[in-house]
This record gives sequence, C-alpha cells and structure tokens, in this order.
Amino acid sequence: MSTVFIAFQTNETSRGIVEAITDDNPTAVVNEQPAMVKVDVPDSMTIYRSTIEEKLGRRFDLQEMQVHLITLSGHVDESDDEFTLSWKQ
Repeated sequence: MSTVFIAFQTNETSRGIVEAITDDNPTAVVNEQPAMVKVDVPDSMTIYRSTIEEKLGRRFDLQEMQVHLITLSGHVDESDDEFTLSWKQ
C-alpha cells in the first residue's frame, strides 16, 4: 500500500481545504506544524470543489489550491470539480 500526501501553507483558506479533505477521505491523517499542514492518505485522495465551497462559504476554483500548496506526492488527475492524487499501478 502506498500513501499519497498534500501539504499546504497554514492559513485560513488551507484550514477549510484540509477540513474538506478529511471529511471526504476518512482515512486521512493530518500533521499540523507551525507553518505547514500535511495530509497523508493511503492509496488515493480526492478533493472535491463542492466540499471546499461548503467549508469556506464561497465559490472556489480548484486551481486556487496552487496558491496555498507547498508540495504533493502522487499521480495528479484533475477536473473543474475534483482533484485526485493516487499511485496508479
């Protein structure tokens, strides 16, 4: 089993994104540090625009994640509504 991860700068928008990730990916493990928050998920992680919008209370373009992103690990598959990290076999 492989783990994918994504790490964000610690800020208000990232907090909403991370909350959305943990709601939609029950096996997610969050590691908070002073300037960064990293989320690890076994196998695959999907981030849904609609869940982020619920958490932030506003419209959200998934490309806006790039502003808050530090690094990620996994194969990226994205659309306007979903951002998925996985290790394709």
